Amino acid sequence: MSIETSSSAAAARETAPHIVTELPGPRARAMIARDDAVVSPSLTRAYPLVAESGSGWVVTDVDGNRFVDFAAGIAVASTGHSHPAVVRAIQEQAARLIHIAATDFYEPRYVEFSERLAAIAPFAEPARVFLSNSGTEAVEGAIKLARYHTHRPGIIAFEGAFHGRTLGALSLTNSKLKQRAGFGPLLPMVHHAPYPRVRTWQEHSGGDGSEELEVLRSAVLGRLIAPGDVAAMVVEPIQGEGGYFPAPAAFLQGLRDICDEHGILLVADEIQSGMGRTGRWWAMQHAGVEPDIVTAAKGIASGMPIGAFIARESVWTWPAGAHGSTFAGNPVCAAAGLATLDLLEGGLVENAARAGDRLRAGLEQAATGCPAVRDVRGIGLMVGVEFTTHEEANAVERAAFERGLLVLECGVSTLRLCPPLIVDDATVDLGIRLFAESLAAVGCPLPGIAETGG
Repeated sequence: MSIETSSSAAAARETAPHIVTELPGPRARAMIARDDAVVSPSLTRAYPLVAESGSGWVVTDVDGNRFVDFAAGIAVASTGHSHPAVVRAIQEQAARLIHIAATDFYEPRYVEFSERLAAIAPFAEPARVFLSNSGTEAVEGAIKLARYHTHRPGIIAFEGAFHGRTLGALSLTNSKLKQRAGFGPLLPMVHHAPYPRVRTWQEHSGGDGSEELEVLRSAVLGRLIAPGDVAAMVVEPIQGEGGYFPAPAAFLQGLRDICDEHGILLVADEIQSGMGRTGRWWAMQHAGVEPDIVTAAKGIASGMPIGAFIARESVWTWPAGAHGSTFAGNPVCAAAGLATLDLLEGGLVENAARAGDRLRAGLEQAATGCPAVRDVRGIGLMVGVEFTTHEEANAVERAAFERGLLVLECGVSTLRLCPPLIVDDATVDLGIRLFAESLAAVGCPLPGIAETGG
């Protein structure tokens, strides 16, 4: 399949960026005022974007301003906005059947989507699948399955982790204090071990996670919780909200070894890093490490609300009725997921690897000589640019928005760039140029962008 889809072609015709009003524009300001009056104050908006429509990698706001989207709805719009194949699958399924409750009845799309996910599961053993409504629900289900299978209560997660906001998943989340403050008591017997936050210049100078593994062995499993009480270790192979830190392969292999030694299940949270975003189906595959359970969501269905936890056949020891969901595996969402998998298998996973290399190299060049940039890191189309302070990252994020580029902050002071997997070379180069201009807006030079830009 050619990467040049009808969706990306439409985006190319609809030139972006194209800013026609002040930001936010008058219609956006009116909508924001309405939002302020009725919507929960817990929502955090990065900047005043009021989206009206999207096509490929272009988002248009209510005032007609067009933006190049390198956020993709937090890595959700994996095949771009409103990809024709996905839209067609949604429309056809909605006309046939919208809901039937897969907990109580059988439904073909649920079975077909589960078969496809089992086929790409990151372990050699045959797999089974439970479909959820979100990534958070997938994590909750993985916790339950691990506890039931091992008959153990404890969970080990990692500092800087983000696994969701419902109480079980929130107990594992450790990325920002405001996400946990005021909601205790949380799930008992959850302990957090250090995560190797390795920056690019540390990759070949001892940044292999060995120190963090030693703390896990001696301090966490040696003093805080007995290994025999631990059901699972839950780890992001690339921390998402925590700052786009890829875990060293040796660290992930060390976790696998510890889990094997003590009968602990290794759960890979691939909600943001999975489904081809890193140039392979799963980020764990870059390290050659097989988990026992993997969670997926975000890019799994191009924006429709569906997730999954997938586990080795031997782990599914719970009986009928132990877990279920009214809406999970909804036929329309599953149909979108099937169309998404077709596109990913048709060339978008490979494109993520190639385009990601180009994006990271271009961002490294753009950051040359910029004292505000501390690091550029990532795998595939999951790239983070870390700044020395939160204020610098926030200023560049806003400058990018004003120039028509959508990026999002994560961690303490990192901007993530996670565009749709359909991006071509010209769009990658455009994003690099706009990001470089945003750096210049906060006082950084523009080193050789003419050679990188398209």
